[in-house]
Amino acid sequence: MDEALPKQPVFRFAPSPNGQLHLGHALSAILNHDMAQAKNGRFLLRIEDIDISRCTPEYEAAILDDLGWLGLDWERPVRRQSEHLDLYRGALGKLIDRGLVYPSFLTRGEIKARVAAFEAQGKTWPRDPDGAPVYPGDERSLPESERQRRFTRGTQHAWRLDMAKAVAKITEPLTWQEIGAGPQGETGTVVADPACWGDVILSRSDAPSSYHLAVTLDDARQGITHVVRGRDLFHATSVHRLLQHLLDLPQPLYHHHRLIPGEDGRKLSKSNRDTGIAAFRQAGKTPADIRAMIGL
Repeated sequence: MDEALPKQPVFRFAPSPNGQLHLGHALSAILNHDMAQAKNGRFLLRIEDIDISRCTPEYEAAILDDLGWLGLDWERPVRRQSEHLDLYRGALGKLIDRGLVYPSFLTRGEIKARVAAFEAQGKTWPRDPDGAPVYPGDERSLPESERQRRFTRGTQHAWRLDMAKAVAKITEPLTWQEIGAGPQGETGTVVADPACWGDVILSRSDAPSSYHLAVTLDDARQGITHVVRGRDLFHATSVHRLLQHLLDLPQPLYHHHRLIPGEDGRKLSKSNRDTGIAAFRQAGKTPADIRAMIGL
């Protein structure tokens, strides 16, 4: 019997249209594009526009314009998260049915106050890899009658992964293959540690899916074989691997690349228009200049 043909590599660049692309985005987009070409693979563009309060058609048009100016070409049609909300709701529903998520009702202000009161006693509240306080999690054991009462009252809520229950579903070490490098030079087989994130949000009242859930489902649905993205998302891979395990999704290879710092040494932000690709274009820079500026 003939051996199965190797799977064609599939790469993707997935920006959010909530601001202008900057040099860090250029690095990620070009790396994905060039790696796909080098491996005779496919290069896809995905617009992560699930946050309708911040994403706009104008920013999306600017993204397409910038990428085209950089000389990149991608397959059509472009996938937009806003067109696949049923996919995210369906996956969330499966996790709810399995008792792996719970509704949380604390507001950001209430969480902040809880943490402040705790640390005022000289104690340290646990924080996730991004430095945000881990969610208290008191509502994991909230009686179903009380949950329904709050639903009936229209109390806003988010759906959070019950991390303890989810991790308990892991029967063997959860790992991923890192072909790039993490913040501390991690490469090769990396052991995932999703528990360090606490009970992450999977859905909010103002967004049908969180980044964690949507990106995991989208990568699986699009057949992504290589996830190439910045090192600021290295630790988030632990959550994505857990969701892949829970939802029986394929595992891609991961390549986390260096970040492009601003003049202050911090990660570039879309709010800094002077570092935007459009600003460099207006200043007379060429696509070759951009490649040189990002070290390619």
